[in-house]
Amino acid sequence: MNDISERLLIIIPTYNEVHNINKLIMKIRKYIPDCGILVVDDNSPDGTASNVKNMQKQDKNIHLLQRGGKLGLASARTTGLKRGLDKGYEYLCEMDADLSHNPKYLKKFIEKITEYDFIIGSRYIQGGGVLNWPLRRKILSKVGNFFSRLILSTPIHDFTGGFNMWRKQVLENMDLDGIESEGFSFHIELKYKAYKKGFSFKEVPIVFEERVQDASKMSKKIIFEAFWRVILFRFWF
Repeated sequence: MNDISERLLIIIPTYNEVHNINKLIMKIRKYIPDCGILVVDDNSPDGTASNVKNMQKQDKNIHLLQRGGKLGLASARTTGLKRGLDKGYEYLCEMDADLSHNPKYLKKFIEKITEYDFIIGSRYIQGGGVLNWPLRRKILSKVGNFFSRLILSTPIHDFTGGFNMWRKQVLENMDLDGIESEGFSFHIELKYKAYKKGFSFKEVPIVFEERVQDASKMSKKIIFEAFWRVILFRFWF
């Protein structure tokens, strides 16, 4: 695992995550001491970037990319993935900053990435699940993922999850600059494109834990975009 972890970059988009970012990085280091960590911060007014800078003093493998404003989650993830490719990382992992994605699963991701081209942290296969979600949110998420799987005729159970690991070859075959999706549809587009290009994948069960601090950033606009883009993806790719 050490060989892979030294060639792995974990990308964490942030906006107002001052309460969570230190805890998350420390948890990552508990399981994966040697990987690179890139925080892509959208000019958080709460001091998230300052916390990261303080941690950099003790850890040379923590990197910070500060952007000029709140440019969006999908944009932050794309920017982080491109930066990782530019820096020569062979494996790239994306995860949320709010502690909803437990770093303990990273070891399993690393184990499976030796056999597959990309790994999906899946809430909707045996062993996966969600905690602290209201019934309405559970239904909405399950319906959205079932809808995506049905319309796109693709055997992926968790299209909308943001805890994923990629081999560089997959991302190099994507037009990352051409991705226009935002929110959940960004994850759907990336996974669907990878599948259509013939890359192999493995879904690893994870338990998603609702945000520890602050409120969820999900909105009706993001949900609506995900549904109509799925239909477009079916005919575009």
